[in-house]
Amino acid sequence: MTYCVAIRLDAGLVFLSDSRTNAGLDHIASFRKMMIYEKPGDRFMVLLSGGNLSISQSVREILQVEKIDGANDGQGREPITIWNCASLFDAARILGSAVRRVYAQDGPALKQSGIDFNASFILGGQIGSEAMRLFLVYSPGNFIEATRETPYFQIGESKYGKPILDRVITPATPLDEAAKCALVSMDSTLKSNLSVGLPLDLLVYRAGALQSEDFVCIDEGNPYFQMIRSTWGQRLREVFEGIDDPQWDITDAGVAAHPLRAPSGRFPPMKKITAADEKIV
Repeated sequence: MTYCVAIRLDAGLVFLSDSRTNAGLDHIASFRKMMIYEKPGDRFMVLLSGGNLSISQSVREILQVEKIDGANDGQGREPITIWNCASLFDAARILGSAVRRVYAQDGPALKQSGIDFNASFILGGQIGSEAMRLFLVYSPGNFIEATRETPYFQIGESKYGKPILDRVITPATPLDEAAKCALVSMDSTLKSNLSVGLPLDLLVYRAGALQSEDFVCIDEGNPYFQMIRSTWGQRLREVFEGIDDPQWDITDAGVAAHPLRAPSGRFPPMKKITAADEKIV
C-alpha cells in the first residue's frame, strides 16, 4: 500500500511519501513514489503516486511526453507539455490525460484479469510567477485543487495520520513545523499499518524559489525520525495519563468537574428483560 501527504502553506509546500509496495504477504518491496520535475528559475513540480505500481510507473513515463491542446493545430504553436505549460492547472490536465491514456491501453486487460484500475496522484509546485498550487488527481483523470480551507491532500492509508494534520495544519503553519507534523502523521501510519514502510522521502519547497535542495531520504537510522517516533509515543502517553478518569455521577463529596453521566435529551438505550421480570400494567 501507500501513504503520501502533501501540504500547501503560505510559506511553501511539504511533500512526504513512503516506499512500501507489496503483492502479497511474502512479496514486499520498496519503490520510490516521489518524482521531481524541475527547471530551475522556471518551474518546480513534485508528483506523488499511489495505487497499482505498474499503472503509476506508466503514467510517470508518459507524463514527460504527454501533450494537450495546441499540438498540431495548424498555427505553428508548440505542443503544451509539463515542461512549457503556463500553469499548474494545465500540468494537472496533462497528468489527467496521461492517466486516461494508460487506462485506454491497459484498462481492458486489467479488467479481464480481475484487477481494478487503481491509481491516484498528488501534483504540486509552482510555475513562473504563478502562485503555488496543489492538486489531487483520481483514477479517471479528474482532479481537485487544495484550498485554504483544505490545505493538504493524502493518498493511500490516510486515516491513521489525518487527525494530527487536522489539529495542527493551517495555511500560516511554518514550513519546518509542517514537516514535523507530516512526519508525526507518517509515524502514526507506520505504527498502525504494516503495508506502509520505510524509507521515506521528504521534500520542502519554499515559495518563489522554483527549485529545492531541501530533500532527504529517511531510513531506520535517521536520528531525527528516531526522536520523533520515541518522543511522540511518550508525549501521547503523558497527555493521556494527565486526563481525569471518568466520574460517573455527582457524589456526596461534591460536584464532579466533568461528570460523565450528565443530563441529556436522548432516550436511554433499549433494554430487554426476562419474562419472569415482566409485569402487566
